[in-house]
Amino acid sequence: MANYYSKSLNANSLQKCYNLAPSRVAQFLEAEITFVLNKINSNDIVLDLGCGYGRVAIRLLEKAKKVVGIDISKDNIQLANELVGNNNHCEFYTMDAAKLKFDDNNFDKVICVQNGISAFKVNPIKLIEESIRVTRKGGTILFSSYSEEFWDDRLQWFQIQADHKLIGEIDYNLTKNGIICCKDGFKAITYSAQEFLELTDRFNVETKIHDVDNSSVFCEMIVN
Repeated sequence: MANYYSKSLNANSLQKCYNLAPSRVAQFLEAEITFVLNKINSNDIVLDLGCGYGRVAIRLLEKAKKVVGIDISKDNIQLANELVGNNNHCEFYTMDAAKLKFDDNNFDKVICVQNGISAFKVNPIKLIEESIRVTRKGGTILFSSYSEEFWDDRLQWFQIQADHKLIGEIDYNLTKNGIICCKDGFKAITYSAQEFLELTDRFNVETKIHDVDNSSVFCEMIVN
């Protein structure tokens, strides 16, 4: 289901997922944004991978000099442009996160939040490699996944999405151990702290793992 987010769960449908989020999920979503904002400086140019309809990118404008968002869904990018309006500090492009059309050393920060590393359905090594390529030396890359402690709340949220026909019916025979599977082929996995460390070990980066709000595992990579 490589194109699930571009064909089914995008734009207004994706926006509904966030509008339906229970209070604990809303807290998690805000905690992720707050954590990222605390890593951004006023002169930073930030790349938001898998930006969706611009939910996070627009918030990053609170601190960043410029924000660039990319997503594989044209509908997402269209809605993001509508929401941001005429703002010279924010740009959105339809693009594959594993084949970025940007020059080397182009961004101060690259972010991929809310388990985007799973949602993209691409080789995570290639995804990190491309992120490093476009990040300046000394720059920071932030990837996040769901924490084990957040499983019950996460599953409840996905069940709500399924109830509203935003994703397929959850297959509870296959849904376990951090993996959510739907009968229409949708599948969302997670990455643990150890798995992030194993992924980044092959690259010339300094890696730090952060637990945020008992809901997110953040992998911070500083490019050497």
